[in-house]
Amino acid sequence: MPALAHAAAKRGLDLFLATLGLVVAAFLLLPIVLAIRLRHGGAVIYRDRRVGRGGTSFDCLKFRTMVRDADLVLERHLARSPAARAEWQATRKLRDDPRILGRVGRFLRRTSLDELPQLWNVLKGEMSLVGPRPIAREELAYYAEQGRWYLAVRPGLTGPWQVGGRSDTGYARRVRLDVEYAQNPSLGRDLRILLRTPGALLSGRGAY
Repeated sequence: MPALAHAAAKRGLDLFLATLGLVVAAFLLLPIVLAIRLRHGGAVIYRDRRVGRGGTSFDCLKFRTMVRDADLVLERHLARSPAARAEWQATRKLRDDPRILGRVGRFLRRTSLDELPQLWNVLKGEMSLVGPRPIAREELAYYAEQGRWYLAVRPGLTGPWQVGGRSDTGYARRVRLDVEYAQNPSLGRDLRILLRTPGALLSGRGAY
């Protein structure tokens, strides 16, 4: 498929399925909002600056699953634990994350329901349904000269990393998956990833 036709078809699929997803998920939104607000208080939506296509920055939306002052909590935890610091440097994830907001936060993380607000990012054109995992700007260093491939596409709500093991997948493999995805655009592949995503979420593999 020619590049322009592929881009138009992909955007059309994003708009249709993101709108449908918000309608279907509407009945989940209120219970999640109430669980966060009534049990833990504070903001319900967490906005994290991420890098999008072409190097532009955008606010990646999530339901809040972390305690207040999460960055300070993380900094102190990594300073106290060399093992946790090594794990964070290797994967940008922690199996035993002290920032998680109790049972509510763990449930939202495990099921990826915390990422439902990113459907709005998709509608705005900042993200796609399928693409590389959204990253912080400092994470571009992990991509080195391959970073141009990450910047060539929109980051995705799901993608090859998410259906291939999530946090059980090391960062070096994650970079390879992202680069290979960007180099070989295919609407058929996007559909296969979308179909595999529910199974990956239900399995709970790599979810933390």
